Amino acid sequence: MSITRKISQLKVKSHNITRPKFPAIDFHTHFGKLLGAMAGTENYFDLYETKDTIAEIKSYGIEKVVNVDGGFGDEYLRMMDKLKDAGDFIINFGQVDIMEFESPEFEAKVNKVMGEHHKNGIKGLKFWKNIGLVLKDSNGNYLRPDDERLKCIWSAAAEYDMPVLFHIADMNAFFTSANEENELIETFRDHPEWLFNKPGMYSFDELMEMQERLLEENPKTKFVIAHVGSYAENLGQVGRWLDKYPNMYVDIADRLSELGRQPYTAREFFTEYADRIVFGTDLLPMDVERYPIYFRFLETYDEYFSYRTDKGVPLGDWNIYGIGLDDTTLQKVYRDNAKKLLKIG
Repeated sequence: MSITRKISQLKVKSHNITRPKFPAIDFHTHFGKLLGAMAGTENYFDLYETKDTIAEIKSYGIEKVVNVDGGFGDEYLRMMDKLKDAGDFIINFGQVDIMEFESPEFEAKVNKVMGEHHKNGIKGLKFWKNIGLVLKDSNGNYLRPDDERLKCIWSAAAEYDMPVLFHIADMNAFFTSANEENELIETFRDHPEWLFNKPGMYSFDELMEMQERLLEENPKTKFVIAHVGSYAENLGQVGRWLDKYPNMYVDIADRLSELGRQPYTAREFFTEYADRIVFGTDLLPMDVERYPIYFRFLETYDEYFSYRTDKGVPLGDWNIYGIGLDDTTLQKVYRDNAKKLLKIG
């Protein structure tokens, strides 16, 4: 059962913005292995042609994108071959092999890979929710985001001044019961595998405690906590974390559904924390059409419009509102904050 889009009869002002007011850097895009995971295929490089995709992205006024699927080892080499026609338009984030986190040689291997990443021009690291929600140790416990065995990664990232983009949790509704009171119940009927409320799994609140501990115990590491700090439904709490942890940043990838239904709160949040928010979309090469929706949300006061494209996965059955940011805030969110984190001119 899929969510059926309702046709609104509301007649209000509408803007079609196909290019951002200022050049934008998309801090969160997928061109590799995670693209395959999201698209459900091992042949993810067959899903797009590099030149065509880059041309389409550039047509929307995007200056550069960060590919968070740079990988490591052979996957990194395959990724670079696939993107060889991209020039400097694509900035790559890498990973390390966390599957060996219990090995006595893990720290040495991490340091080796990080040295290679630094030499190869990798600008940052990306980690996913498999830490916390999927991987287990030899005792059967889920690997925690703040696990001491991973600290060598965050220390190396600080040493090389690489920001860490970390997707720690999905929306709160993913951790609750899939009953008729759950506002995403239609989504879970189609995707029951997205529910993380099974016995033995960490709760949303537990993951947020781990996220805080991660930030607190690694003050020299810059973390960009993906999807509005894991908690777009509670911008007040995200703001309190940003106040407390100067090493924390957030991206806005794939959370217009949440941000756009609280426009007054969201506008205040963006204005207050303009130096700590980066523009990101979670873009897949097959869904470049999402850009104008982001521009419209950030730049206009348009009312009650859809946050979804035809290719996107629907979440809640609601529309969103624009927040009409001022030019200073827009420039920081679109470009300036990313440039500082990436150390590019």
